[in-house]
Amino acid sequence: MTVRPIRLFGDPVLRSPADPVRIGADGVRELVQDLIDTVKEPGRAGVAAPQIGVGLRAFSYNVDGEVGYVLNPELVEVSGEPELMDEGCLSVPGLGYPTRRFPHAKVRGVDVDGNPVVLEGDGLMAEALQHECDHLDGTVYVMTLDPETRRQALRDIRAQDWFH
Repeated sequence: MTVRPIRLFGDPVLRSPADPVRIGADGVRELVQDLIDTVKEPGRAGVAAPQIGVGLRAFSYNVDGEVGYVLNPELVEVSGEPELMDEGCLSVPGLGYPTRRFPHAKVRGVDVDGNPVVLEGDGLMAEALQHECDHLDGTVYVMTLDPETRRQALRDIRAQDWFH
């Protein structure tokens, strides 16, 4: 069991689009186990591989008691009217901002054996699916905020002890 440290805003791995996972490649099962172990820590809804320093398209989730993962996920559907949700991020600890998210989302990917995986949900699950897919595309949620809120968020981040 390995709970990996979370990379913080400003780390280049968080700004780079992640590469596809090669199913069957060395280390994939270990990555999945590390993602699951890391997301099981209290207060965590999702962890993307870049957040633990691995530039691959994979994330784990822990929503409403359901823990799992998906490799090579693609956000294939969002629906409903986007609404502001209070959102935070492990890579931006201690801060949260209203973020526009769709109330329903659906992701398709595969498991470690290449079998299809479909995840979908509303509320927190929809938010987590959108948030983690953003990470895999090299986007931390604060960069998606409206311009005024983003400016304030960046000022707040620069004032944090953890930000270098």
